[in-house]
Amino acid sequence: MKKGTYQLHDEANFNFQLNRTLMWGNGDLEEIKTIASRISTTEDWVKEMSTLAKEAEASQQIPKAIGYYRMAEFFEADGTAEKSRLYAQSKSLFYDYHKITFEQEIKRDEVVYENGKLPVWICLPKQNIKDTVVIHGGNDSYMEEFLPVVQRLVSEGIAVYIFDGPGQGGALRESGIYYTYKWEKPIQAILDAYQLDNVTLIGLSLGGMLAPRAAAFESRIQRVVAWGIMPSFYDVILTKVPDELRILMDAEDKNTVNELIQKKMEIDPLVKWAMQHGMFSMNVETPYDYIKKAQNFEMESIGSQITQDFLLLGSNGDHFIPVELYKRVIDALPNVKSLTYKMYTKNDLAENHCNIGNTELVLSDIIHWILQVRNK
Repeated sequence: MKKGTYQLHDEANFNFQLNRTLMWGNGDLEEIKTIASRISTTEDWVKEMSTLAKEAEASQQIPKAIGYYRMAEFFEADGTAEKSRLYAQSKSLFYDYHKITFEQEIKRDEVVYENGKLPVWICLPKQNIKDTVVIHGGNDSYMEEFLPVVQRLVSEGIAVYIFDGPGQGGALRESGIYYTYKWEKPIQAILDAYQLDNVTLIGLSLGGMLAPRAAAFESRIQRVVAWGIMPSFYDVILTKVPDELRILMDAEDKNTVNELIQKKMEIDPLVKWAMQHGMFSMNVETPYDYIKKAQNFEMESIGSQITQDFLLLGSNGDHFIPVELYKRVIDALPNVKSLTYKMYTKNDLAENHCNIGNTELVLSDIIHWILQVRNK
């Protein structure tokens, strides 16, 4: 796993996603530096990242091509033919390149869910199983990004079941399964399908709210890792839009909210992407409807029902999530069996969202915690 954080762009989300391309997408630092100065809009991003992808594929640098196609797809508008093409190209290259891995180490599977299927990987250690982990991402991740994470966990004797849930990856792109805040439903489908019990559930980013939510309703989950501070998705969204928006949302002034957000989308690439992706993944037509639906994505109202061992991981330079929200998560957990909390900083090279600059450090901490609480 790569390590480091870099200042590559003045706009916070472009900078983060460039770092994500480098750290989790096998990107090349010098190539990324070259295109960074050419990016001012999401359209620029798609053009430049697509060019890198084609060049990498043509020169048979397939790991880079996979990541570049994936990240070109990231900022392409949802619902377009080009979005689907970029997704399919990245995924096809990924499974072709890792063919032997998925023949010998990881089983690809699917679990029937509502009107479609949830894609699942099953990876079992060759030695005695020390724990069983179920893991999922958040608002915009695909499970293919987490191959090194899966392999690292398995190397420690941990069985891994990783899946794309409603609103995520293949579940959204191929089965049209949209987001639900009732995350216990897909978790129950996974646990039932594989007859799992006494598991650790890990959720990243928005998954840091979804995993605790599922734990409140599912006793087969015995340990919870919230890899991201997310007491309320609604409140996180509102940090990126005008202050008066909360008042307008409370007043249910739909037209004014939509007008305000549309103006913000025209000047802020992060807001533009977040609203477009959010409307698509939650299957709504307007920014107002998306933000309204996001109000349900919170764990504070059910926090008292969470009784498992709980690990909360934050980052103090997160451009999505205000760092002070960590206290709300902790305050919402009065009945957990145990609570461990860690805030990563620039000194750790892990200050960014989901600690993107030092995944190895975070995984080592998670593994240590799992084995410690299981053996106490």
